[in-house]
Amino acid sequence: MGKPACSESPGQLENPSFFLRALFLLLFCGHVSSQCKILRCNSEYVAATLNLRGSNRNAAYCNALRSYSHCTRKTARTCRGDLAYHSAVHGIEDLMIQNNCSKEGPTLPPRPRPPAPNHQGFESLDICNYEKSFLYKHGQPPSYQHCAAFGDPHIRTFHDDFHTCRVEGSWPLLDNDYLFVQATSSPVAKGSNATVTSKLTIIFKNMKECIDQKVYQAEIDNLPAAFEDGSVNGGERPGGSSLVIRERSPGQHVEIQAEYIGTTIAVRQAGHQLSFSIRAAEEVARAFTEEQDLQLCVGGCPRSQRISRSECCRSRVATEMARALCKELLPVEDVYFQSCVFDVVTSGDANFTMAAHGALEDARVFLPNAEKLHIFQAGAGCPHISSSFLLLLLTSGLWAVLLHF
Repeated sequence: MGKPACSESPGQLENPSFFLRALFLLLFCGHVSSQCKILRCNSEYVAATLNLRGSNRNAAYCNALRSYSHCTRKTARTCRGDLAYHSAVHGIEDLMIQNNCSKEGPTLPPRPRPPAPNHQGFESLDICNYEKSFLYKHGQPPSYQHCAAFGDPHIRTFHDDFHTCRVEGSWPLLDNDYLFVQATSSPVAKGSNATVTSKLTIIFKNMKECIDQKVYQAEIDNLPAAFEDGSVNGGERPGGSSLVIRERSPGQHVEIQAEYIGTTIAVRQAGHQLSFSIRAAEEVARAFTEEQDLQLCVGGCPRSQRISRSECCRSRVATEMARALCKELLPVEDVYFQSCVFDVVTSGDANFTMAAHGALEDARVFLPNAEKLHIFQAGAGCPHISSSFLLLLLTSGLWAVLLHF
């Protein structure tokens, strides 16, 4: 019969001198050759015996010693002549004798390996994904805001104010640390106070980790599906794919996704006007200084540039014709419907119904709160005339003519 696997000797089991020696070797033997793995053996032994508890702790201690001995034998060739190695070997022999542990017997199960480092971890993989980055930092998804400019132009601000503007020339829709968007407007017709957006310039400012600076320009009858330099993404940087441009409908609808700032932009052409819609992370929309205070998406039109949509009511008959056209696409008589009526009467172009409809569809997708989709402004539109009079007009063949009054 061989020796018993272990004996009950708690005083010998908790031998402080060897623990101190093992810890000393871990802390002060930095000179050990990189090929000699004795420090790994020492650290595994210390980790295995620090918290031994329960009735079977003596057996577990012997298992740990046999595992320690097995580890030293595996590294014997590369550790020959190493002081730390020989100290560990002699220490193991002493403890095996003191605790009456046999050299043959069970060992500890192998420790699970730590997961391999993720070289595409958060910093490298997600820094150009705003939503994931925000969730990682704050524990919740980001908030978003929506702005749109379409038709006359009509402006829906980030704060859900709604203005119809007389702005002629170039005006900034956005001017913050990440984006600059400028709309250029011209009169919808000669002598008219109403204007439409005829050119849009969008600058995605340089972001070192993600994209090169990119410029997008659109003009009436020229809605490109690429940036000014001919590219369709953010460039050669690792996060270049976090800015992409896609053509949704040739010559009519382009969408730009800027994932690195949590922003999506839609540019449309309907009739002879351009429209702009954006869904931007709230943090991005607010990233501007006091000097950047003139932004139509933030403050709306200056008071001196606002006009009333009731101005189109001077021709009641033409107004009713426009109402009938707009009702086909916009059944809810909200600000989008009122804007549609205004634009059709002012321009005489029935295609302007598509501008308001497109803006409403963008809002339906971009707005974080669906309950805010429709905005109602009492007295801002034109009252309608009786349906019997409208029927008389329809049967008299005056539809197309009256739209130009």
